[in-house]
Amino acid sequence: MAPKNTLNAQNLEALGAKRLAELLIDISSGDAAAKRRLRLALAGAQSPADAAREIRKRLTAISRSRSFVDWQNRRALVEDLETQRRAIVEHVGKADPKEALDLMWRFMALSSSVFTRCDDSSGTVIEIIHDGVSDLGRLAEAAEGDSQELADRAFEALIANDYGEFDGLIATLRPALGNEGLQHLKQRFVALSKEQIRKAPEQERRKIGWAASGPIYEDEIADRHRARVIEGALRDIADALGDVDAFIAQYDPETRKVPRIAAEISGRLLAAGRAAEALTALEAAEHRRAGWPELEWEDARIAALDALDRRDDAQAARWSCFERFLSARHLRDYLKRLPDFDDVEAESRALDFAESFEPFSAALSFLAAWPAPDRAAKLVLARAEKFDGDRYELLTPVAEVLAGKHPLAATLALRAMIEFSLDHGRSSRYKHTARHFQECTGLAPTIPDFGQHETHEAFVARMRGKHGKKSSFWNLLP
Repeated sequence: MAPKNTLNAQNLEALGAKRLAELLIDISSGDAAAKRRLRLALAGAQSPADAAREIRKRLTAISRSRSFVDWQNRRALVEDLETQRRAIVEHVGKADPKEALDLMWRFMALSSSVFTRCDDSSGTVIEIIHDGVSDLGRLAEAAEGDSQELADRAFEALIANDYGEFDGLIATLRPALGNEGLQHLKQRFVALSKEQIRKAPEQERRKIGWAASGPIYEDEIADRHRARVIEGALRDIADALGDVDAFIAQYDPETRKVPRIAAEISGRLLAAGRAAEALTALEAAEHRRAGWPELEWEDARIAALDALDRRDDAQAARWSCFERFLSARHLRDYLKRLPDFDDVEAESRALDFAESFEPFSAALSFLAAWPAPDRAAKLVLARAEKFDGDRYELLTPVAEVLAGKHPLAATLALRAMIEFSLDHGRSSRYKHTARHFQECTGLAPTIPDFGQHETHEAFVARMRGKHGKKSSFWNLLP
């Protein structure tokens, strides 16, 4: 049982309403965000209408704000936005989904003003906005409003989707739009695509840059953006309607040859039971970067071969992906389709192949992750001099995998990172380097024979002799 002074709901409830109210008043003094949350809770307790008024007032205030929000002050904005979004759903949505839907559209309309004055390099703000898109779908379905009106509102949102805030909107609104709403939305985008774009006189056009072909005009960028919005919306509508041919029609014949696009088309044809066409679409793709892993295309081709009952060809494709890219996923898929005992022999053959794969770093990463620690250790001991100590994202997990049964190999991986960090004066890594140093100290007693490699004592002496003046590192060691 938790002590009585532990902060939890049960213990706080025991304080009583009066004492809690006094504490909240005291805690919220001078804290505008806390006061807003309390006012919102009070309004929600009165009625959904009161909560809606409070939310609307706050959304207006946020939209009018012009001060820039840098990464240091972003948290307050994030908490404010999340509070308003949740209040719309929880305080208003359950009792009045129509009002909540209107509020959520207003919430989403904040996007443009927020992003123009906010550093969202972490993606935290757009994540909350995308949660709002999901909320729109649920609220629209609960509101049971006119599907054409909903389509019109979606249209206006999508043509102003400057920051990607409305990405996924059509898919999330699909249940509420229904076929009628989707068809109406499609008609609006088709009509927009046919509208003549008025060209400004040459002397009035604004140049915003230069390319090899000449000046880049602002209106050209706007026109291209408009075309992309229309094409993207019509593809999403086609998906929502299950119209594969309409989806394909949004790509010109050359674009359909891009492997990633061919894979998208193939997946939809396959879902529609058109496996032969799916494979044809894939085989028409042009691979312009030899040896470059285009795994979406590879996976789509394997799926099409399986659907056509060409099992041997599908297996050959899986093995080919393993051989070319050391793809563990494709190897596992290959092995699990083999008869009993055949898979053991095939796995051994695959690991033999992986050991000799170039580049060495890819082979080591694969063997450590598979996991095949014995083979990974063998590779480390044979090729330790080829380590790039800058590859901490590779060597750290390798050392962790090998530490238990192969302490010498783990030590060599750790030493590579230590030497690189000290040789290049990477002071930002010194904390990690010190940890690696201590790990080497811990592993040393478990290594019976260092063979041709330095003992731990010799390594430490060499590092102190070479980098003894780097006190900011040595002071981190016990």
